[in-house]
Amino acid sequence: MIPKETVDLIIDSSRIDEVVGEFVALKKRGASMIGLCPFHNEKTPSFNVSPARGIYKCFGCGKGGNSVNFVMEHEHLSYPEALRWLAKKYNIEIHEEKKTDEQQQRDNERESLFLVSGFAQKHYSKNLHETEEGKAVGLSYFRERGFRQDIIEKFQLGYSPETWRDLTDAALAAGYKIEYLVKAGLTIQNEENKDKYFDRFHGRVIFPIHNASGRVIGFGGRTLKTDKKVAKYINSPETEIYHKSNVLYGLYFAKKQIIQDDVCYLVEGYTDVTSMHQAGIENVVASSGTSLTVEQIRLIRRYTNNITILYDGDPAGIKASFRGIDLILEEGMNVRVLLFPDNDDPDSYSKKVSNEEFKSFIKENTKDFIAFKTELLFADTQNDPIKKAGLIHDIVNSIALIPDAITRSVYVKDCSRILDIEEQTLLNELNKQRRKNHDKKATAVTKTETSGGEESFIPDSTAKPSEQPLVEQKTRTEYQEREIIRLLLNYGTSPVPMKGQDEEGNVEEIEGTLADFLVIESEHEQYPFETEVYRRIMEEYIKHHHEGVALDYNYFIHHPEKMLSEVAVDFVSIPYQLSNWDKHFIYVTVEAQNILKAAQQASNALHLRRLEVMINDIQAELRESKDVDEQLILIQKQKSLIEAKMEFSKRLGRVILK
Repeated sequence: MIPKETVDLIIDSSRIDEVVGEFVALKKRGASMIGLCPFHNEKTPSFNVSPARGIYKCFGCGKGGNSVNFVMEHEHLSYPEALRWLAKKYNIEIHEEKKTDEQQQRDNERESLFLVSGFAQKHYSKNLHETEEGKAVGLSYFRERGFRQDIIEKFQLGYSPETWRDLTDAALAAGYKIEYLVKAGLTIQNEENKDKYFDRFHGRVIFPIHNASGRVIGFGGRTLKTDKKVAKYINSPETEIYHKSNVLYGLYFAKKQIIQDDVCYLVEGYTDVTSMHQAGIENVVASSGTSLTVEQIRLIRRYTNNITILYDGDPAGIKASFRGIDLILEEGMNVRVLLFPDNDDPDSYSKKVSNEEFKSFIKENTKDFIAFKTELLFADTQNDPIKKAGLIHDIVNSIALIPDAITRSVYVKDCSRILDIEEQTLLNELNKQRRKNHDKKATAVTKTETSGGEESFIPDSTAKPSEQPLVEQKTRTEYQEREIIRLLLNYGTSPVPMKGQDEEGNVEEIEGTLADFLVIESEHEQYPFETEVYRRIMEEYIKHHHEGVALDYNYFIHHPEKMLSEVAVDFVSIPYQLSNWDKHFIYVTVEAQNILKAAQQASNALHLRRLEVMINDIQAELRESKDVDEQLILIQKQKSLIEAKMEFSKRLGRVILK
């Protein structure tokens, strides 16, 4: 673990213009620098670097951040890896906490498992190509499946003979210890006779499993027997280096093409991956028959936000996988689906058509997942109103998981058309479901916070549930909340006149900061922000305000949680700068000269918007209510809210038409 002091030193030493300048040709423009964005193709520079604020921002594609974010994005590294990259650039020595004897032993064991797994892969491949049984059985099988020699070699496919100790004896003869063969899952110890050992994968063709850096961490073995009592596939057990929920087969061979094409194809098995590579499609990975996990999704998200899932024609299997796809939606990724005809899978279909026909089929037949799910389930309702209602709830539950409000809105419109149901009805159900989701998350966070325990300092946003990107939960007050957070980040430390009380309770004018004013306003209102990322930022301000600590934009620009950092960069990045008109004796009032008024306006606008939302909610309740007494209570509430609305409208100088 990198100590916090070292992290701070790395960030302070990493000049954004020097880091970005290694990859982008920058030109001076005023206080900033511009260049062509390295993250999307453009001919006119829209990539802005601000050395004063230590940030970059592309006003074309929207990417932005600090030096660490840039290295993570450009070099596709994790947070700790990016820190080490910068430390090396600036000759900063990282003194990580000294490992205990137990930690050192664990590291040594992990390396031993890597080494013995690498030996096993070479041994299996040698068997396939150099032994009579391997060539007659294993190689013949791959050739019958249509695998070319270059594909067999690329994926380091192999063969384990029918004998019970072929690999075990070869590894022992080469000097490897039996304990590591067992721990790597390559050798099994007899439970009754502890002195007897046998190979786990005997009598199977072998598919080595690599981690993202290309090291062998496990294996999948396919039997060539037709005996139904014998498992068709077996995989390595969980080990210190192989955790199946964190691994995607083929990722090492696919990641470069995933980045280039900005999409990842997700299939089920080993042969689907190898067959697609043979067809010229390399940006493909497999979950290897396991249910898709959040960890696997985040692994893909390192390289792209777009996933296309390739299915065979089995409706039951597709429906069973819906939960995994909901996880993808919840991670904010874009999901598309391709259904192969006549129960074909990627492997079998690729054998029936040419490579060009295969690529064209994928390109022309992928569908948006929500639309696909709606059409698939709608066919099962058979005009049954109960089933249709259940379908609507199912679809809305999926849409509610999507973080982006605009994307949700588009899906609601599509589903309204497909299901022939009013859009507002879907929106009402959607808001209800998102509130439920928010309450569940809030409860989970509360349990986590009250359970105690220590946290490590450096987060990896691709690895841990607690570091998921923050998403907004409701957006009815998003615009007003956004304006308050923008003012906080840009002018939070600026002094403003405020009213306070002396020891005798008399009102007096005191000097505070804009952050003091907005924090006090927020606490007085007692309504938390509805948009989650803005609420988190305000909560940080409130927490530090109570501790007497004044935050500025740098705190959030370098925040380890990616979404908070991105929002801070967005709000402090200015695409245009006002010319210096003073030299022409033309004086222009800028926002910074009247920030208290801007903050008061923003606070009043938020109050007004909340009142409008409450009034709309009451009107909806009135339309549904059949109870006269309840209606009278609602009407009285509505009257009070309308009066308050008129008061805030006057403060904002708005005219209310009766």
